[in-house]
Amino acid sequence: MANSCPEYLDVEARKLHSDDTVDLCQLTAGKPVLIVNTASNCGFTPQFKALEALHQQYKDDLVVIGFPSDDFFQEEDDEAKTADVCFLNYGVTFTMVSTSPVRGSDANSVFSYLGEKSASPKWNFYKYLVTADGENVQQFNSRVKPDSEELQKAIESVL
Repeated sequence: MANSCPEYLDVEARKLHSDDTVDLCQLTAGKPVLIVNTASNCGFTPQFKALEALHQQYKDDLVVIGFPSDDFFQEEDDEAKTADVCFLNYGVTFTMVSTSPVRGSDANSVFSYLGEKSASPKWNFYKYLVTADGENVQQFNSRVKPDSEELQKAIESVL
């Protein structure tokens, strides 16, 4: 299993508003991954609903992971409030990890890798579709909705 895990996913991440951690290698286990930097107080926050629909549609073949970040000053200071937005307001069931930086020298290791392979997010709700081997990264900006034809076609191409 260790050989099939891309290095950038060889990390334990704390789940949002929890003491529990998730092993991203185990979670993704050879599947393509859609990684999104999220924020609770952004004009794009309603995309959680469509991201959850994507998760439900592709949950056997694609892993969706949300990374809340306050890099653009639109995330709650209290992780409990972030969790409420995700889980209560939008019914998110895909993996959400704890709040962390996603750009610059402080970026978490996953986003450091994504930044090297494509570009750092320029705003909240940038989406990164990564092939199962971690080698190919497609970036979609905030305006590309999770249910857009563009993203749907890209997902189908990596499955």
